[in-house]
Amino acid sequence: MTRHQQILIAAGAGAGLFSALFGVGGGVIIVPILVLAGGYAQKRASSVSLAAIIFIALWGTIAQGALGNVEWRAALLVGIPAMAGVAFGIHLKHRLNTVAMQYGFAGLLVVIAIVMVVK
Repeated sequence: MTRHQQILIAAGAGAGLFSALFGVGGGVIIVPILVLAGGYAQKRASSVSLAAIIFIALWGTIAQGALGNVEWRAALLVGIPAMAGVAFGIHLKHRLNTVAMQYGFAGLLVVIAIVMVVK
C-alpha cells in the first residue's frame, strides 16, 4: 500500500470517527489531512471531501436512523437548502485562488472554535 493510499485511509477513518462523535468529518477532517499530509491543493481536497461525504453520510444516516436518532423533517429542512449552498459554493470556488481558499477555510475553523469555547 502506498503512502498516498495510507493518508486517504487515515483521512476516511478520522472523518468517520469524528462524524459519529461530533457530526463533522468531511471538510473539517478530510480537507486538512489531504492538504497538509497528502499534498493536495485546497480546491482538489475540498472536492474529494465532498465526494467522500456521500459514503460517510449514507452510512451514518443508516446507523443513526436505526437508532431512531434522525429527525427527518429537520434533515430535509437543512439538506435541501444546502444543495443550493453547494451550487453557489462551487461557483465561488472557481473564482478564488488556492491561497484565498486556505485562508478562508482556516479563518472559518478559528471562528467556529472560538464560538464553541465561548458558548
